[in-house]
Amino acid sequence: MLERFFNLKANETNVRTEILAGITTFMTMAYILAVNPMILENAGMSFAGVLTATVLVASLSSILMGLVANLPFALAPGMGINAFFTFSMVIGMKIPWQTALGAVFISGLIFLLMTVFRLREAIVRAIPHCVRLGVAAGIGLFLCLLALKSSGFIVADPATLVKFGGFNAQTLVFLIGLALTIFFEQNKIPGSLLLGIAFTTVLAVSHGRIWPGQILVQIPAQLYSTPDFSSVFLQLDIRGALSFGVMGAVFTLLFTDMFDSISTFLGVASVANMVDETGEPRNFDKALLVDAISTTLSGLVGSSSGTTYVESAAGVEQGGRTGLTAVVCGLLFLPFLWLAPMLQMIPACAIAPALLLVGFFMLRAIAGVDWKDYEVGLPAFAALILIPFTFSISQGISWGLILFLLLKVYSGKISETSPILWVITFFAGIALYLA
Repeated sequence: MLERFFNLKANETNVRTEILAGITTFMTMAYILAVNPMILENAGMSFAGVLTATVLVASLSSILMGLVANLPFALAPGMGINAFFTFSMVIGMKIPWQTALGAVFISGLIFLLMTVFRLREAIVRAIPHCVRLGVAAGIGLFLCLLALKSSGFIVADPATLVKFGGFNAQTLVFLIGLALTIFFEQNKIPGSLLLGIAFTTVLAVSHGRIWPGQILVQIPAQLYSTPDFSSVFLQLDIRGALSFGVMGAVFTLLFTDMFDSISTFLGVASVANMVDETGEPRNFDKALLVDAISTTLSGLVGSSSGTTYVESAAGVEQGGRTGLTAVVCGLLFLPFLWLAPMLQMIPACAIAPALLLVGFFMLRAIAGVDWKDYEVGLPAFAALILIPFTFSISQGISWGLILFLLLKVYSGKISETSPILWVITFFAGIALYLA
């Protein structure tokens, strides 16, 4: 039955290989179970509620990708998008988290319409490649900043804005955990980020027992509980999200998720040679449809936007070639619906090493920019520095697009720009004004 449904032989794979690939993909991206609730908790949302939402998005979306598109791509709430949701929308723009969830839902509906009418690919292709690279690297730098802040390695300072937080129990655990995680990653150990979080948590627990008074981890009374379907599930405010002041945030959610998902599709599919004669990923339209459904589902269950994970490449390297890989990965998320207390005891200093390395992985995108060419280097540079320095992803995207068009006007190359790009940049300017 599995052979017929997933067409295994035609894809030169088998059930055993697909199961191993699904386990590998899960191991490389399971860190999101701890990281996403930790980030969204800063928005005033319940950790247990967000964990339930994270599991539902990751599990249902990945299974749907396998069944509908028959591709080995797993999905979960996106890194970078969750930071924008929390620190830009809720904290920066003072949008209630319920309204922010409504904005996620609306952006998902727009995704669906754009996918059905084949507008999504056209819009993404109109975005300059240099801006895409700058945004990806800028989000990476932003995540690095969040990691250093949450670990206490850097703290606020009225004179210099930030400064080194000094050596204490928290920063020492973070540094040792970072060294362990880098060791796991350097030696290509499957699930290196997840193992790093686990070992650093154990270290934090041990530290508190060795040096009384410096407790970093509170052991819960029980390690499992029933899923939380009350605190954030179906708590979105759609009416509030339709207000004029939130439209800029919807715009940013829309384009950040589009860049992320399509870049992942193109990159992973190319590496695995899962492309058609035109060079596009196999079943591209179906994959985009599932990605759009994942974002819509995220707003409903109580999380920031779901997106396709680049960690899917780990499963592909293991030999995964069909949707059975994604289905196996999705099923492995389900047991964590009952493990909220265990994950909630993980301290921020244990998650920070994984968050820092994810930022590093994203920052490497900037290597693709030709820094000697002002017309591509400056827009990428603007996106790179403004995202962390303004604590806003939308600022980086918008100023990068505006600067790109200005440089084209200055150099007399307006003909090289598309009408779609001008429309997008116009809305980017509106998003800046609203922000």
